[in-house]
Amino acid sequence: MRYRIRHQTTYQYSEPASLSQNELFLHPRETLFQRVLKSGLTIEPEPQYMHDRTDYFGNRATVFMVQHSHSELTITAQSVVETTPRTLPSAESTVPWETAVRRIAACEPPKGLYAKQFAFASPLVTVGENALAYARPSFAPGTPVLMGAVDLMGRIFTEFTYDKSATTVETSVEQVLETRKGVCQDFSHLAISCLRSLGLAARYVSGYLKTYPPPGKEKFIGADASHAWLSLFVPDIGWVDLDPTNNLIPGESHIILAWGRDYGDVTPVKGVVMGGGVHTLSVMVDVTEKADGI
Repeated sequence: MRYRIRHQTTYQYSEPASLSQNELFLHPRETLFQRVLKSGLTIEPEPQYMHDRTDYFGNRATVFMVQHSHSELTITAQSVVETTPRTLPSAESTVPWETAVRRIAACEPPKGLYAKQFAFASPLVTVGENALAYARPSFAPGTPVLMGAVDLMGRIFTEFTYDKSATTVETSVEQVLETRKGVCQDFSHLAISCLRSLGLAARYVSGYLKTYPPPGKEKFIGADASHAWLSLFVPDIGWVDLDPTNNLIPGESHIILAWGRDYGDVTPVKGVVMGGGVHTLSVMVDVTEKADGI
């Protein structure tokens, strides 16, 4: 599949801002099943300082600074990405979860050391008894690790309610467990917390999901949104993505932007502003299929 993605973020200020400095994670990643054909950024007003860097996790980040008075800031990222089908392992054939924990703890090659860093708590993902207790029913002794993770994903999908008004970016895993409500970011953090509490390695994935309008209805421009899911490290297999918000293993319709320990590592747009008074934020994301060409 080939997609064109347009992601526009606009800040409007009640008073002129004198300076705005931001970090962006809006360039899709290259992977074995995802090819980036085009990726670019437009920022208005034009920044006086702007450069790209590669972060610790291999994501492409853009840092910029607007150093003159402005009442509005608009960031538009446009990309063309081609995705291909992923080869999915048989969940039943994966190693028992206890074996996976031992192998990750031992940093077994070739990717054990890299995976182990995703087995610990991080700023937005706690590791504790409540998450462990929630994970346990999916991981009976000897359960193949991917089978357990898929079961956990299904339980989160069934037992939690998608509610945009229930949480914020600061909502903790403990609060989500208590209220049983949240959005894709919350469900991903919860699943990661459960897996890490067992000693498994799981990372947070930021990206997009191609959506389709109801039958007979036209798709609204800008109706798509940023999405989030997680990836589990499975020994002998590698990283396997899981989407608890939709209870599925991601495929060609999932487009990866970046990955890290949690949302804080790969926030699409974050920064600071001097002045500006009260600001309003609007985000529009549009993902469309593209037949050919760039």
